[in-house]
Amino acid sequence: MRVVVALGGNALLRRNEPMTASSQIANVRIAAVALADLARDHQIVIAHGNGPQVGLLALQGASYNPSKPWPLDVLGAETEGMIGYLIEQELMNALPEGSHCATLLSRVEVDPADPAFKAPSKPIGPVYSESEAAQAKRDHRWALVTEASGGLRRVVASPLPLRIIGLDAIKVLLEAGHSVICAGGGGIPVMRNSDGGMEGVEAVIDKDRTAALLASELEADALLLLTDVANVFQDFGSDEQHAIGATTADALDKLDLPPGSMGPKVGAASDFVRSCGKLAGIGQLRDARAILEGRAGTRVSPG
Repeated sequence: MRVVVALGGNALLRRNEPMTASSQIANVRIAAVALADLARDHQIVIAHGNGPQVGLLALQGASYNPSKPWPLDVLGAETEGMIGYLIEQELMNALPEGSHCATLLSRVEVDPADPAFKAPSKPIGPVYSESEAAQAKRDHRWALVTEASGGLRRVVASPLPLRIIGLDAIKVLLEAGHSVICAGGGGIPVMRNSDGGMEGVEAVIDKDRTAALLASELEADALLLLTDVANVFQDFGSDEQHAIGATTADALDKLDLPPGSMGPKVGAASDFVRSCGKLAGIGQLRDARAILEGRAGTRVSPG
């Protein structure tokens, strides 16, 4: 089977854990065990989150020159290389000798007319005090929102992915027997300019939506959206909450889910199932094989 796996940021970096190189490597090593278990029997393509890492690079850039922040497309490319390297190295350590893996930087085209550009919603970078936020708004004309824990953060557009540039290279590597790591962080956001060329854009593409598009374009047999939560839950947070096992895209449409966490995963799973008629699964990284085999997680089928 050909399986596209999307690793959530929480699957690679635990909540409230310091974002040091050693903690990131330790978590990637744990993830690689589950990924290697899949790769022994299946052809896998791995996408991953990058939110905390982009935030770290933004802080590093701000410490050097706060008046000239690095653009998000460049930070996205940097994190694709950094996280991809860590996953590739630990995955190869976990796989039998003679296995093959490759990490690709992936540009993903978005539509400059996407409504998301008029309603920035994706928090990015550090938390600012009131005075720092006011300065950032004056200097960069950023949109900012108040965090529940206090302070303000920049928000940027999260447009839908239109096209994964370099898809042919991914196919060639798969046909040559490689596990492929690509489309990290939803891909490097680019759009076509008035001259017909591509240029980077200040946006963050949802990695689950990109993973669903990738799975569709690669004619994958399954899409796994893996995080630190075992299932999608109905009535989450209430006394009536219960885990959802086997379900359909139509049934998931009726749920009221948070837009910043489970909502995009359910939307991506439903999109893939409806367009391809194949399996989509949502659950914990450690349960990857069990989800694929119908023994764990939330499993979405056409309906």
